[in-house]
Amino acid sequence: MHKGRLEAFSDAVIAIIMTIMVLDLRAPKGSGITDLKGTLPVFLCYALSFVFLAIYWNNHHHMLQAAKTVNGAVLWANMHLLFWLSLIPFATDWMGGHSTAQWPIALYGFLLLMCGTAYYILAKALIGANGRDSMLSLALGKDVKGQVSVGLYALAIALTWVNPCISIGVYALVALMWLVPDQRIERQNVQEE
Repeated sequence: MHKGRLEAFSDAVIAIIMTIMVLDLRAPKGSGITDLKGTLPVFLCYALSFVFLAIYWNNHHHMLQAAKTVNGAVLWANMHLLFWLSLIPFATDWMGGHSTAQWPIALYGFLLLMCGTAYYILAKALIGANGRDSMLSLALGKDVKGQVSVGLYALAIALTWVNPCISIGVYALVALMWLVPDQRIERQNVQEE
């Protein structure tokens, strides 16, 4: 099965998710610069979610570039990932409107946890379709970075009941961890050439 349709569909869905998120941003009622102060939590939540979606898009792209083929399991695993990503605008809107409340921040973390888990499942399905000796399998290895991310999401959810701001800080830390370019697939590409 050719992977081109999967890539194109996933790109379109992620673009739509980002568009839906930006449509939830509302301009302040007033016209003064100080009126923007009330929109700051909403904007910061939007920015964090945009970064997460960009990270997923970027890593999804690299992972599929390393894959030679996809199968039915990969298609369903990809849909599973897109399902959880599609809920990010809802959680972003709720957290942005209640930036220090426990439940919105915990739900946001739960969705990040599910996105991370779904991405891991997709990676395993791609390795299954391409083989344990494939470039993708060699590049991902044990995926320590992915496992640490999922663990940090779980920790942040628990910390929501201690201090919601700490949880947001942990979410941002995970995003920063992934902003550092993940060179595993690029290194593997160079070694195979």
